[in-house]
Amino acid sequence: MKSLLHKPLLSAVSILEFLVIVAALASAIMAQEIQGKVSGARAGTVVYVDWISGKDFKGQGKHVTMDQKGMTFRPHSLVVLRGTTVDFLNSDAVGHNVYWKSVGGDKSKGNNMGTWPQGQTKSFVFWDAGAVPLLCNVHTEMSGYIFVVPTPYYALTKADGSFDIKGVPQGHLTLKTMGGGASKSKQVDVGAGITNVEL
Repeated sequence: MKSLLHKPLLSAVSILEFLVIVAALASAIMAQEIQGKVSGARAGTVVYVDWISGKDFKGQGKHVTMDQKGMTFRPHSLVVLRGTTVDFLNSDAVGHNVYWKSVGGDKSKGNNMGTWPQGQTKSFVFWDAGAVPLLCNVHTEMSGYIFVVPTPYYALTKADGSFDIKGVPQGHLTLKTMGGGASKSKQVDVGAGITNVEL
């Protein structure tokens, strides 16, 4: 009698396990990879998948830190998904300022966050995709970059210009570059397995 009562429960658990396995396999099949090379690119050039129709990727709730330490922005460049909060920390014993004249070349998106002392942080949420050249009006030799991307599918080029973007969905996508020289763009059809691209 006891074993009969457990049979429906075991069947339900087995079906659930099967569905989880099927979902995982389907996800693995749908997530592909783009490999390639950007000619003439410097190491650290951002290669990313541009806006995907019907998708709205956001980095809401995610925080990353851009430090001002040793009279430099650290890291020198930072890649974030749109909607990410960047916390600007001043680790130096002098006051620092953070401002940018544009986002993606759009001067109407420029901003000056003011100046603050050591140990304090000011935060900003970046919603507009594009390159953000950072400056400090107290120390003109300081510069850095934030690259705001519209999708979570991106990579940085190696010294030889090669890159590898994993987990990309299948379909007709646009691949673009930011930083590291001239901007490039290419339409790509991502199918099963690895898609090779030359930019």
